[in-house]
Amino acid sequence: MQLQQLFSPSVQHALDVIGIFVFAISGALLAVRKNFDVFGIAVLAEVTALGGGLFRDLVIGAVPPAAFTDLGYFVTPLIAALVVFFLHPHVERIQAAVLVFDAAGLGLFCVSGTTKAYSYGLGLTASATLGLATAVGGGVLRDVLANEVPSLLRWDRDLYAVPAIVGATMIVLCIRYDALTPFTSGLAVVTAFVLRLLAMRFHWRAPRAWNRRSTVREE
Repeated sequence: MQLQQLFSPSVQHALDVIGIFVFAISGALLAVRKNFDVFGIAVLAEVTALGGGLFRDLVIGAVPPAAFTDLGYFVTPLIAALVVFFLHPHVERIQAAVLVFDAAGLGLFCVSGTTKAYSYGLGLTASATLGLATAVGGGVLRDVLANEVPSLLRWDRDLYAVPAIVGATMIVLCIRYDALTPFTSGLAVVTAFVLRLLAMRFHWRAPRAWNRRSTVREE
């Protein structure tokens, strides 16, 4: 099968490890900004890095999940947490760094999550949905543990899920039209990453309910 040839286990593993590392960096940086101790930094790094992939593996039946069977998956977030613990940027730069690393993880995970779901026999729509869940799941858990409303759910936050949806959609379209190659998969990663960065730069946001007449004070 062409998909399996393009995404061998070693290539899929490499994509996962890269995504895990950048997501762990974003989680650890948020922990620093929240003034967590070293244990809190490690926990937030692990949860951010592995949460989405854990959910994906449970849904597709890849059990036990890779997070519990591959030591590299567990150790990589700890390495990222250690790097952040000693080398985190100045406080005024932490938020920008969190968002950049988070955007990188978003792009990587929406692609790796979609391809892995499809390789386990899911249809195109279901694969894209799990690609989205893989990309945003860790970030949602990170925000919840850090006592923040997840960015995914806030109307006053720049587009977060949409770039991942675009990246996952690009992958399933490439699969559908037999155009999935290392180049097109890399293009999907970059597209999702750039869209997220542009959304942050120009404050692109999703519309709220039509003719909204809420009396709730906007924060």
